[in-house]
Amino acid sequence: MAFADLLDRIGGVGTFQILHSLLLAFPVCMVACHNFLQNFTAAFPRHHCEPKPGLNGTEGLSYQDILRVTVPTNEMGHPARCLRFKEAQWNLLNFSSSLMANISELETETCVDGWVYDKSVIRSSIITEWDLVCDLRSMRQMAQSVYMVGVLLGGAIFGGLSDRFGRRTVLIWSYMQMSVAGSLVAFLPNFPCYVFFRLISGMTFSSVLLNTLCLMLEWMPVKGRTLAGTFIGYVFTSGQMVLSGLAYAIRDWRWLQFSVTAPFYLFFIYSWFLQESGRWLILNGKTDQALTNLRRVARMNGRHEEGLKLSKEEVVKEMEKEISNRKSSHTILDLFRTPGMRRITACLMMVWFSTSFAYYGLAMDLQKFGISIYLVQFCFGAIDVPAKFVAALTMSYVGRRVTQGTFLILAGAMIIANIFVPVDMRVLRTALGALGKGFCASAFMCAYLYSGELFPTEIRQTGMGFSDMNARVGSVVAPVIHLIGDHIPILPAVIFGTAPVLSGIAAICLLTETCNQPLTDTIKEVEERRLKLIWIKEDERKMELALLSPIPDPLKDTV
Repeated sequence: MAFADLLDRIGGVGTFQILHSLLLAFPVCMVACHNFLQNFTAAFPRHHCEPKPGLNGTEGLSYQDILRVTVPTNEMGHPARCLRFKEAQWNLLNFSSSLMANISELETETCVDGWVYDKSVIRSSIITEWDLVCDLRSMRQMAQSVYMVGVLLGGAIFGGLSDRFGRRTVLIWSYMQMSVAGSLVAFLPNFPCYVFFRLISGMTFSSVLLNTLCLMLEWMPVKGRTLAGTFIGYVFTSGQMVLSGLAYAIRDWRWLQFSVTAPFYLFFIYSWFLQESGRWLILNGKTDQALTNLRRVARMNGRHEEGLKLSKEEVVKEMEKEISNRKSSHTILDLFRTPGMRRITACLMMVWFSTSFAYYGLAMDLQKFGISIYLVQFCFGAIDVPAKFVAALTMSYVGRRVTQGTFLILAGAMIIANIFVPVDMRVLRTALGALGKGFCASAFMCAYLYSGELFPTEIRQTGMGFSDMNARVGSVVAPVIHLIGDHIPILPAVIFGTAPVLSGIAAICLLTETCNQPLTDTIKEVEERRLKLIWIKEDERKMELALLSPIPDPLKDTV
């Protein structure tokens, strides 16, 4: 009997599981806000060079006239962002077409006296505070990449720590770390400090998600795990929509940063009342504490008498199989030792990398769509609701392999299609972008389930961790690709679109279907299943050749 059977005895999905899941869900909503926060705290407002101070002859002129004689215009007719005239060009006030045609020949200089920012929409951001424009424009993407490096490091570091010290202990630490790091991001005065503590926040993002899922699922009976996983997915989606409302209401980046951080002080306080995973306690020899926790859960679920019947010896005996399985150890190298595992691992590396790569390529560049970033953020969050529902249906009725590949191909197609949509068709561009992001979300949802079914039990956690690491690498690389757009505008969309299309094709052609199939427990079983499929295909090929070969004519042979 496994730990899940113990949970069924003390109430199954009862009051404890519901309350426990709700308490764990609120922080997930807020870490989702942190994940997409830089869309607003690092938003680019319209800007132009500060006119040269001390100009003579500006008395009686409007500010627009002063701009016309001091700052050149771009192809859209707006003041140039990074250049101004060395000398005031008073003749431009005449609006002569011949003079306007020669503007490009006039001598210019960089914005040596700073910039003027349009604060009608973006009142304050790290861009306006530290002048991260023109030559420093790439600092914005660098900051986002550093945050994603933190997410990558957090998964690697806190995953091992939670296995060693417990899910609850690391989760409590993570809430405190997010509280402190997020507050310091909001109030420290310079950009290097901002980048460093965003890195720490990124590490916490991984820890909160990882340990929340572990703690929730390890207290959930089998029949409630699918619902619990779906619930957390939708909580993360709701966080993206909550962020759009908060950002719309709070236009100062420092107070917005603090507003999504402050709830973690409350989470830190009530996290002390969470129960450590009973399964983890038993597997780590802390049976007395596990028994105490199980009895508390039984009491909350109205099964107090059943909880009292549990004994230390009974709990250990019923967990013997899981304890013995824990003693076997595997490394990442085992993912590549055999042909079958190499194929699975290589394909899933592509799937996870390209899904995350395209997802963050779309989700972290909202201003390119040309409409309100608050509305785009809300739409990009809302699209995940139907997208994940459709993914759940197709995984059940069509199959994992086709679902995984099709959603990746559709995501890439939406991104590439946007290349051919004129810039002024903003609604259509936004709709295609939202669909692309929704398809990526569907592919993500499928990847979590499909990967867990493809990897055998003895190396499943190692495989899932390695796959997640590839996804984090994709999220680190995505902001860097946006920098290419400053030189070749079309190239980022081509790269972001091509990657999921290629990985989708690879998934359909090279991976095997797992829907309604028993899970493999060992690497040996994976290889046996691969050889069996090869034999089946070989038999099918021989039958096709036999059917296509001409039938001998007995009369002709007689003659």
